[in-house]
Amino acid sequence: MTLKSSQDSYKIYISGVGGQGIIKSSIILGEAAIESGLNVVMSEIHGMAQRGGVVFTELKLGNAQSSIIEEGQADLLISFEPMEAVRVMNKSSKETNFVVNTAPIMPFNISNSEFPYPKLEDILTELKSNSNSLFAFNAEKIAEESGNILAMNMVMLGAAAAIEGFPIKKESLIKAMDENLPPNSLDINHKAFEMGYKQVKSRK
Repeated sequence: MTLKSSQDSYKIYISGVGGQGIIKSSIILGEAAIESGLNVVMSEIHGMAQRGGVVFTELKLGNAQSSIIEEGQADLLISFEPMEAVRVMNKSSKETNFVVNTAPIMPFNISNSEFPYPKLEDILTELKSNSNSLFAFNAEKIAEESGNILAMNMVMLGAAAAIEGFPIKKESLIKAMDENLPPNSLDINHKAFEMGYKQVKSRK
């Protein structure tokens, strides 16, 4: 796949909490984009990467100088945690594609506050009201079915790869996975990726 013109960039915002594999996912996306012939500008990983801390990163593919995604400009928002998707909705517009894992993890900033974690149905209602394209599913459960819950991040990448207009070639993502994941985990991660891919394709 290619971008529509040399003037275009494709903007990906990834959010979640530490321990979900966001750093590895961002590296794989960046390397796969380069393999697909795209210029890549990626932010440093922001937040607390240890387990439970809020983490986010930004990638621009194509014609871009800065990695910062302005409000309302994200083409794709991948959230590994449902409440984190709501927290970063300012980066999205009605045209933004959302890929959201519905299995909640209590981030430090919520677990240490006096406010309770919202109901999942309320989170999804909020997301649906702000996007024309929401793909929300329990990626942890799918990862478990693939053989290892730790493959959840590959479920999310597979789902992203199935989004209409996603500019990174599927084979480039798989190649980047093979180069960045432990060899003894590749079968499970490939299966998780394909299950995530089918999760989105089956809803179109």
